[in-house]
Order: sequence, then structure tokens, then C-alpha cells
Amino acid sequence: MLIHVGYDIGLQLNAPTPLLLLLDVHPSRRRDIIYENALNIPDIPIERGLDLYGNRTQRLVAPAGHLKLSYRAVVRDPGVLEETPFNAREIPVPDLPNYAMHYLSGSRYCETDELTPIAWQLFGNIPPGYARVKAICEFVHNHIKFDYQAARSTRTAAEAYKEGMGVCRDFAHLAIAFCRCLNIPAAYVNGFLGDIGVPPDPAPMDFSAWFEAYIDHRWVTFDARHNAPRIGRVVIARGRDAADVAMITSFGQHYLGEFKVVCEEVAPQRAEQLTSHAA
Repeated sequence: MLIHVGYDIGLQLNAPTPLLLLLDVHPSRRRDIIYENALNIPDIPIERGLDLYGNRTQRLVAPAGHLKLSYRAVVRDPGVLEETPFNAREIPVPDLPNYAMHYLSGSRYCETDELTPIAWQLFGNIPPGYARVKAICEFVHNHIKFDYQAARSTRTAAEAYKEGMGVCRDFAHLAIAFCRCLNIPAAYVNGFLGDIGVPPDPAPMDFSAWFEAYIDHRWVTFDARHNAPRIGRVVIARGRDAADVAMITSFGQHYLGEFKVVCEEVAPQRAEQLTSHAA
């Protein structure tokens, strides 16, 4: 299967402004890219690198005025549903690798101290491993009402729990926090997720957020918002929570104008044409 991904983002800046972007396809999926029209802004140098979590970064100084960020790629994907490893076991804390320990602590949007008593009350009696993480997803999926109009960039996991509403990042943050409260390492992930193999969503396409739990000595994908295996996720970035993987960080004031995200299955004969004619 081939998946066409991309974005068109318009920014308005009042003054020259340094930008840090995390908008590239993650290194783990670079080998799957068969065509790419990478971000390229005439007369503006872009410094590319990796952050502390291994995500691809782009740094530039944007001039005052309107700036358009555009990207298109075609990514090869197996085209199968994500795994559901029902027998995956929870790893005791003493046996966790050092890098996974980093994902047990509370973070900017995931307050483990406040949510730990709630997590153990809700999920403490559920068998550890895949079943416990799945139960967390079920609870969060049913507890939070998805509402674009309720989006708030400052909402934390504890606030999402109390308010019972939010967007995909809030689902992910609450599930991550519950996992960490129960000694299950969990990472925040964002990227592209189209309506492949599911009924089309009438809402405009957007970037998506989900999470990965470290069980059975590997990272396993979970999605508390959709609460079902999906086809064709394309990762952009991983971190502890949304603060680590902000897609656009501006060191100055900016205003968002145009915003379009693309993620769709594409026929092979159309793949190269789509990237070469990216807007």
C-alpha cells in the first residue's frame, strides 16, 4: 500500500522569527519513503538535525510577513491492521532498560502524582500486561468526549480526566499518565493517520496523536481516541508528551493561517505525480 502524506501550513509573523519544526517523517519510517517533496523555502537556509528523542528537526529564521510551509511524501506501508499482542506481559521495574525508565516519570502534561491513586483504583485489579493497557484505553475512550471546539493547548491529563472532553492529544496524555502511574513506560507519539480501512471522518484532516506502551520488552502502539487497531500510521515524532514534540515552536509571535493535512491511500500511478505537484 502507498500512503500520500503532507501538509500546507501558513504562518504570519510580525518580525523575523526563529522557528524549530518537528514536521518531518520520523527516521524509523524514512526507509519507507519512495517519493518526497521536502520542505524547501527559497532564500531561507534550513538546518536539519535530530533532537534528544531522535526526531528529525528543522531550524530556520523566518522573515516578517507570510510564510508557507509545505511538504508531500509517498510512504510504503504494509497495509495491515496494527498488532494486538494479547499475551504481551508487563515488565517489572527492576527489569526495564534504562531508556524505558525515562518514560515512567511525570511530565508537563502527564501528572502522575495527582493521578496515581485514581489509576490504581480503576486498574489495579486488572491483570498486568496488554490487558491492563487495553483497559486504560477503553476507559479513556469512554470517559473523554472528543470535541475540536474544546481543544486547549494547556490542558493536562488530570484536567482532561476532570473535564471529560478534549482532542486526540488529551486522550493520549490521560492514557500515558495512567500507564506511568501503574509502572508501565509510555511515550507520546504524533503523526499522520488517515481514514484508511474505516468510514471517512467528515471533519477536516488533522495531525493525530496516540501513544506507545513498553510491554514485552518492546513498544506497542495504542490509541485511546479511536480504541481500535488502524492501518497506515506514519510517525512524525515521539517524546514524553506534547511538550517534547511540538510541531512548530516559534521564538517570537506568530499567527496560524492556512492549515491543511493530507493522509490518504494512493494508487502507484498517482504517487510520483502527487509529490511533484505539491502545492
